[in-house]
Amino acid sequence: MNTELKHDIRVQLADYFAELKDPRQPINQMHLFHDLLVISLCAIVCGADDWEAVADYAAAKEAWLRSFLPLPGGVPAHDTFWRVFRRLDAEQFQRCFVSWVAGMVKLKPGQVIALDGKQMRRSHDRSPEPGVGHAPLHMLSAWATDNQLVLGQLRVDEKTNEITALPGLLSVLELEGCIVTLDALGTQTEVAQTILARGADYLLALKENHPLLFADTELLFSDLAAAGVRLPPTAVAREVNKDHGRIEIRQAWVVSDPEILQALQGSEKWPKLTALVKVEAERILPGKVEHNIRYYLASFPVEAQQAITLTRHHWHIENCLHWVLDIAFREDECRLRKDHGPHNFAILRHMALNLLKQDKTSKLGIKNKRLRAGWDNDYLSAVIQPFIA
Repeated sequence: MNTELKHDIRVQLADYFAELKDPRQPINQMHLFHDLLVISLCAIVCGADDWEAVADYAAAKEAWLRSFLPLPGGVPAHDTFWRVFRRLDAEQFQRCFVSWVAGMVKLKPGQVIALDGKQMRRSHDRSPEPGVGHAPLHMLSAWATDNQLVLGQLRVDEKTNEITALPGLLSVLELEGCIVTLDALGTQTEVAQTILARGADYLLALKENHPLLFADTELLFSDLAAAGVRLPPTAVAREVNKDHGRIEIRQAWVVSDPEILQALQGSEKWPKLTALVKVEAERILPGKVEHNIRYYLASFPVEAQQAITLTRHHWHIENCLHWVLDIAFREDECRLRKDHGPHNFAILRHMALNLLKQDKTSKLGIKNKRLRAGWDNDYLSAVIQPFIA
């Protein structure tokens, strides 16, 4: 890397990670904090899934790392990485991450921002010592479906649930012009109000946790079907997909008449409620047929075909984020458990995933991109360019 690139990495760190404070005492520090941060990110992009692997990567790539990092004390040992990120303020790191993502990519208006939680199964600590043991870390993430980016994440306190964490995560994200989707657990009036306050619209799953509105909505669509009421063409849609030996049929119906909406029990509680959506999905597999019906609340004038697309996009957070973290990054196998260590490593994973997702020079999957980055320094340089330029 040339002198200009060395300058770029310092500018980038100063711009987006200025708030991030080194948790160590300034006396007898052998390694620069920013060196630790950059090495960790490079190592995780290249396949490292714990601090021992990060340290091994640093030792193997010392000559290359010295081309753009000072490394005054040589390459750090794995204990150094473990101690620093165990103590690093995870909330500060989270805020810096959100700022970095906002500066890296401009969101496409109208796209789905899906929010959902994921548990890191082996991050629990079963220590019997009082105040030490804790449940597995549960992370709530926001995923931009078109941009293929993690916009931010928030740790869900083990004494609460995602409902209490959702407004906190939404309040720090740039959501202007986007559509936020959530499963039924997040369908809360406070959450809806926060989404609107951020300049976005909502499409929220409606289930029995709102019994009156759910019952009226279910009855409304049943009555319309029984009476043979013809909805406007844009309020009805059907889509058939054939793939991998299965047939998927999706149908959607939309009711947006203000008088009908106002007559439903509980509808007055929902800010800017504009439409009710019914999506019916049928999956035909060899020897088996799966069928389900879902209802949604929308704060914007949604069309039926659009509703099918948006509800499908919500599940991208499972397929493109959670599944990839489990399979390509082995997140559920990570045994980091102490203090802020699991949370900070999760943020680094999200940073690495964002960089790999934004790379368009290779058509490989995420796992093979990580392998290639570990083998090819030029490819790694291209992948981490948004972080250092």
